[in-house]
Amino acid sequence: MRKQSLPRLIGYEIISSPNAGGKESDMKVVLCGPPRSGKSCMRQGLKDAVRRIPGAPYPFVITACPDGEGSWFQETVNADPALAAACKAAYKAKFTPEFVDRVAASVSNCQLPLTLVDIGGIPSVENEAICASATHAVLLLGDLPKETEWREFCRKAGLKVVAVIHSDYHGTNDTIPALGEDGEFRGSVHHLERGEPVAERATIKALAEILAGMANRGE
Repeated sequence: MRKQSLPRLIGYEIISSPNAGGKESDMKVVLCGPPRSGKSCMRQGLKDAVRRIPGAPYPFVITACPDGEGSWFQETVNADPALAAACKAAYKAKFTPEFVDRVAASVSNCQLPLTLVDIGGIPSVENEAICASATHAVLLLGDLPKETEWREFCRKAGLKVVAVIHSDYHGTNDTIPALGEDGEFRGSVHHLERGEPVAERATIKALAEILAGMANRGE
């Protein structure tokens, strides 16, 4: 399910332009949610879990927040936490029109079957611009009352919500996502902590299977 002729923000000004590149079946999944929900941990876990699924497309990652945590960060934390912290401090920046335009273009131009887009924790106009050519969303919510504002963000950005996952930091078990009557999966994942491998968590594995299956079916 790919959106057609979406607006694109250049310097935060909306102009009309069709999606560049890509196929009808390209799936670009935005990982949404408040700060400190564990999105970067889930991103790495999903990437690792999808790569272990036979026949799954490669899960390409676009880091769309200028907080210094690129796709390299989690693996670096695992190997050398001090080096990861130093690199994050060096790369940390703020949103600028140039950053937004560059990342929005990366999302728009990506032509792979499955892309994970990790955005910042604020439902801002900058993140709307970055997500303009994405297709789906997974909501990861440590603060459950924030669901309403993130749903509104997805509506404005034209994203189909695939799953709503409660990030239960103090929990000890996952609740495997179940499909509801609204066509969305709901579940929970426990204790998403930097430096801990999470690809084997029940919810991460289940969500990886869901996304890989949708991408292979062109949904």
